[in-house]
Amino acid sequence: MPSWMKWSGKMKKIKDFEKNERMVIPLLINEVKNGTTSKGSPYLTVTLQDNTGMIDGKFWDVKPADLEKIHAGEVENITCEVIEYNKNLQLRINHIEPVPEGQKIDYYEYVASSSLPEKVRRERLENYIGSMDNEIYGKLVRGMLEKVGEHYFSYPAASKIHHNFIGGLSEHSLSMAEMAEVIADHYPQLNRDLLIAGALIHDVGKTMEMSGPVTTEYTLQGKLEGHISLANGWLTEVENELGLADTEEAILLHHMILSHHGHYEFGSPVLPMIQEAEVLYIIDNLDARLNTLKKAMESIKPGEWTPKLFALDNRQFYKPKG
Repeated sequence: MPSWMKWSGKMKKIKDFEKNERMVIPLLINEVKNGTTSKGSPYLTVTLQDNTGMIDGKFWDVKPADLEKIHAGEVENITCEVIEYNKNLQLRINHIEPVPEGQKIDYYEYVASSSLPEKVRRERLENYIGSMDNEIYGKLVRGMLEKVGEHYFSYPAASKIHHNFIGGLSEHSLSMAEMAEVIADHYPQLNRDLLIAGALIHDVGKTMEMSGPVTTEYTLQGKLEGHISLANGWLTEVENELGLADTEEAILLHHMILSHHGHYEFGSPVLPMIQEAEVLYIIDNLDARLNTLKKAMESIKPGEWTPKLFALDNRQFYKPKG
């Protein structure tokens, strides 16, 4: 367990909040945005989270002294009331105060993490690499994983939308590898090793694109280069170190990384031009969308509709009663 994670005991969770509740509760401040009312009074929109979800809060008539106490990325005590706005729960914040010095904080209580234990993810990764008949793909994948080290198992796969939790990158990649296995078995014309290699390393550039597993933000290098370019550059370094730069396997794996977003407007510098790249794009999109839907469905009851989901064309989805 990382040194910054300490046990702090049980507490009420965001998923269990109910309208009209009043409370003082420690929550992780994810984001703070300044605003001004029509009458010129300052206010804050504060996004708060724990390991069950996020909730927005409004802090009206905020004073300069309040601003000095509010820090994104830290757990602070929130004095608030739960209200309903546009059919969604929201907090009316009355006061924010730093957690007393010396009080232990368990960040696992505030940051969602993979449902798969890290040990299981490590074992599955090793099994996939060890099952490759083509040794070149195995060497290239291992070389790429050495570039990112432990970050592969702790980083999220995105900052806000899908698999945005501790371990999300490896969970997403292994989920795709599992789908790749099934699809390659069903369509024997596919190169199974290439498809699994692409699934395992296509997103490793996110370990430099994003700042870390807690209240992650995009880094300067991430914004200016993007995870696709970063991973593609790392693969060049790995193949040169291993003497594999002239192999067709290295060229094809470059293409898998460069094309996995499927469209120019989605960030891919090239479009999929081999079967495996087309499949990688499809399963990447499928896994991301279903994770987004899973998270949205967990926050509502049967017979209700999700909020509009930006990542899914701003559509709402219904949760059946049966």
